Amino acid sequence: PRPPRLHRRQVLLLEGCVQPTLSPNTNAAAARVLDRLGIGVTPVREAGCCGAVDYHLSAQATGLARARRNIDAWWPALEAGAEAIVQTASGCGAFVRDYGHLLKDDPAYAAKAARVSALARDLVEVLGQEPLETLAVRAEGRLAVHCPCTLQHAQKLGGAVEALLSRLGFSLTPVPDGHLCCGSAGTYSLTQPALSRQLRDNRLDALESGQPDLIVTANIGCQVHLDGAGRTPVRHWIEHVEDALT
Repeated sequence: PRPPRLHRRQVLLLEGCVQPTLSPNTNAAAARVLDRLGIGVTPVREAGCCGAVDYHLSAQATGLARARRNIDAWWPALEAGAEAIVQTASGCGAFVRDYGHLLKDDPAYAAKAARVSALARDLVEVLGQEPLETLAVRAEGRLAVHCPCTLQHAQKLGGAVEALLSRLGFSLTPVPDGHLCCGSAGTYSLTQPALSRQLRDNRLDALESGQPDLIVTANIGCQVHLDGAGRTPVRHWIEHVEDALT
């Protein structure tokens, strides 16, 4: 369940396409934590896939059509005062941040796309600006953080999840070679399965080197890919945070 809209402050939350099916509690957990901090989520059911997969597989026209549809869906809420468009999947976030560049030559959408990109925020950015110390957290267990390529390289937010979890009192294990890809890489796990699995196993070896109880990440593709090895469990970090709230 998601909390009712009770707050003056409102944000939008990109639902995406893969995540609602494979990890439906992720965005629900994000909404519940935001609610604890006095921020509501305005539902926009018409917004869906960000368009990244189409665009990266050379179906650029389809990808841009999805971007325009999302802009149209979000626009009334932005005009009504929604302060950010929040993504819990860093791969989607990286692409939404690029809407302004991709549609800069579209006279009907250039200005709107630029505003959407300017308001795009990964969840860790939003929560990092809030008084997290007001949350009562029971921080148990040892966590290893996998920082997705799209979070640390595309969005330049490397270390942000680690810093937030540390603020909340969680114990983090060291992770060598944290800049390396897990092998999911959008559709790479489907188009190059053998090499993708090797990258995954190398990444898991690094993540497990500190003997964590759980691996957390910030992107549904990484989560599903790493968890598919059947080794240390992998979750989105916001779900673990929400479970730890008292």
